[in-house]
Amino acid sequence: MIKKIFLITLLTFSTKAFAHGGGYLPLGDGHISNSAKSGYIFSCQTNFHGEGAFKDGDWIVGDKWNPSAKPQVKGSVLWPDHYFSIELAGNQRLIKSNDLPDHATGIFPIQYSDPAYSFDRNPNSIAKQNIVLTIPVEPKLAKQPSCLPMGMIGIALTGIAIFNGLDAQGRDAAAHEVQDSCNGHPERQGTYHYHNMSPCMKDNSGKQGKHSDLAGYALDGFGIYGQFGENGKQLSNTDLDSCHGHSHLITWNGVPQEIYHYHLTLEYPYTLGCFRGEVTNKMKSTMPAKQDGPWGAQGSSPKNPSAVLAKVAKELNVDEGDLRDAVGPPPPNFYRAAKQLGITEDKLRSTFEKARQSEKN
Repeated sequence: MIKKIFLITLLTFSTKAFAHGGGYLPLGDGHISNSAKSGYIFSCQTNFHGEGAFKDGDWIVGDKWNPSAKPQVKGSVLWPDHYFSIELAGNQRLIKSNDLPDHATGIFPIQYSDPAYSFDRNPNSIAKQNIVLTIPVEPKLAKQPSCLPMGMIGIALTGIAIFNGLDAQGRDAAAHEVQDSCNGHPERQGTYHYHNMSPCMKDNSGKQGKHSDLAGYALDGFGIYGQFGENGKQLSNTDLDSCHGHSHLITWNGVPQEIYHYHLTLEYPYTLGCFRGEVTNKMKSTMPAKQDGPWGAQGSSPKNPSAVLAKVAKELNVDEGDLRDAVGPPPPNFYRAAKQLGITEDKLRSTFEKARQSEKN
């Protein structure tokens, strides 16, 4: 009887309960649509075959998940080369960023010693990007909402890319993947990004019981604001339209005006559900092949990666080509490679480390 009462209580936790001290949120899995729909993501991609987190933890219970019970990637890496700028050029807003944050991040790739590694073995390093966005200063509503791509859908004022709420398997990314304390992590090309609201986004007005501050811009030019609406009301999906926004009087470009804007919320889809404005093709984002080193570096590459690979292959008595295919591009995916090669992950890691050290000496 006690267990039954506990389960009923567990499954009826609301977003409001979470906001006031911890609790369960609805899991967004399966909430993908081929049109604009409240509480869903209108996704351009409908088939998902990517890799995600290694396994789920006990913070996911049925169709709910508890953010406060999920581990965070450890570490406090600072990025002194952070660059972010916004300029107005006529009727266009020019945004430039290198996607290095103005806040500390966890250590990526997720370290073997990190408790988060038991659930998510993200092998990617944070890398400097070259993001240039040209968006309208006065965005207009499109005739019809449009779908969200995988990858960047907006940019935060922290200088960081905002992705939609899905992981590579089409699941609720915030629930299944493990991020750092700012709710960020890097993808395969090294782009550090958020899938949901970050506690490292500043919202001084929201904390004072007012309408939230601007947190960033969507690719259609409309603003993305924090979780609080008029008179400081905490917003949920029921307060917003199918694209996760609404219109009312706000200060936009320094002038009070009634204009459409998006809001971040605690619940899925977290950021945008679709684009409500027109998205132009004036967006440029190039990915570098080499990462600049941060303070508290995540690791340095050996001078001769091919030599390292050859030494590891010889030590493990495996084909060098098979080893290269298994570990993939830098950083190496040890978990996947160990499974493919039939070697323990500990053995693979220690052999690579030994080979790296010998190349440095």
